[in-house]
Amino acid sequence: MNDQSGLPPIVSREEWQQARDTLLLQEKALMRLKDTVSAQRRRLPMVEITADYTFDGPDGPVTLLDLFDGRRQLFLQHFMYGADWDAGCDGCSMMADHIGPLSHLHARRTSFAMVSRAPVDRLTGFAKRMGWSYPWVSSGRTTFNEDFGVTVDGEERQGMSVFLRDGARIFHTWIGYARSEEPFMVVFDLLDLTPFGRQESWENTPPGRPQDPPYEWMRLHDRYEVDGREG
Repeated sequence: MNDQSGLPPIVSREEWQQARDTLLLQEKALMRLKDTVSAQRRRLPMVEITADYTFDGPDGPVTLLDLFDGRRQLFLQHFMYGADWDAGCDGCSMMADHIGPLSHLHARRTSFAMVSRAPVDRLTGFAKRMGWSYPWVSSGRTTFNEDFGVTVDGEERQGMSVFLRDGARIFHTWIGYARSEEPFMVVFDLLDLTPFGRQESWENTPPGRPQDPPYEWMRLHDRYEVDGREG
């Protein structure tokens, strides 16, 4: 870790406000760009899902249609949890920690669920450990993960998919991998507002700020050994 003496320059309130106003123009442009990209995303075509996927749920078989729970849209987290893993992926777990009460998504006609290859009893046990109550099913006896590119040559890959339902017909409208998951992990947006940023080595950060290799700091929320406090 680098020395932490590289602090921002100290200026008057007036100088700070001028710099803040300049940055605000860029922040507004970024927000407008996000709105533009979101508008394009809403105009993507879609692919009909014709395969009959049946997952293993805590209470028995669950179909992809069942995961909609009667709503029109489904946001699905492809959660990295291999069949022989002792625990779920640290990064996928961080995302799940941020989802929060599903009532907000439900109010917008959207359901949320997680799918992993691990056996359902492992998923249930890990969810209890993490304090989650989200719908979570096992795809281990299907080709679902391979079909959606989240298990490739036996290796797990994180991802998120969006599905749309029209009656009993199901359509795949969007998928994202790797850093596409970051917008759903508010810790990154919060850290991006701070002088130290995410404190990862890839960032364009002034010298002297703390930096570590990317993602290596992540832990399951019950496995952090330090709380970042200093004297």
